[in-house]
Formats: sequence, C-alpha cells, structure tokens
Amino acid sequence: MVVRSSLPDAELDRLFRALADATRRDIVARLLSDEPASVTALASHYDMSFAAVQKHVAVLEEAGLVTKHPQGRERIVRGNPERLAQARALLTRLEQHWVSRVRQLDAILAEPHPPKE
Repeated sequence: MVVRSSLPDAELDRLFRALADATRRDIVARLLSDEPASVTALASHYDMSFAAVQKHVAVLEEAGLVTKHPQGRERIVRGNPERLAQARALLTRLEQHWVSRVRQLDAILAEPHPPKE
C-alpha cells in the first residue's frame, strides 16, 4: 500500500523541509496560537538578526505555512492552519498504515506454529 498526499512531492518536500527547523516551527506555533504579527515583532523573540528571521519567514511562506501582507511600512505575517492540516493528514495516513502493518505482524506471530521435528 502506498500512502499518497493531495500535494505534489515537491510541495511536500518544501513543507517538511520548512518544518525541519526549530525556529521556523516556533514561528508557525506563535502565529497559529497568537494574532498575526509583523516580521519586526517576530524578530524580537529570537537571538538572531532581523534578516535571518526574514529568511525564515520567506521559507515558511514558500512552503505555504504563512502568508505575508503589507500593512503600511510593515509586513504582517499570518499562519496558514490549512497547510499544517495537510501535513497532519499525511502523517495520520502514514501512522495508520504502519499501525495496520504492525497489527498484521502481531497476528502472524500470535498464530500457533507446529513444533519442529
């Protein structure tokens, strides 16, 4: 059984690559649990340059995990829970697949086997 996603492989790669970094995961968590924030406000939470935070936000935006909109001189960043839900759905399908495989193996191992002569 092959577990498929509704997203093309290249998009999945971008999505999981973006989530592979702890700072980017933290940015996503902040934006999904709090209000949208400017890049400047996000940068204040991290011990790195503003430019580095901008790059992290750009990676998240490219992966579809956040969106950026101009508001005056600021860029407001919002989390995209739908994109995270797509990743979760794929991981759930993968988990179900492997749980099913382990149960099949358990059933095979539980079957009585005749003793070897």
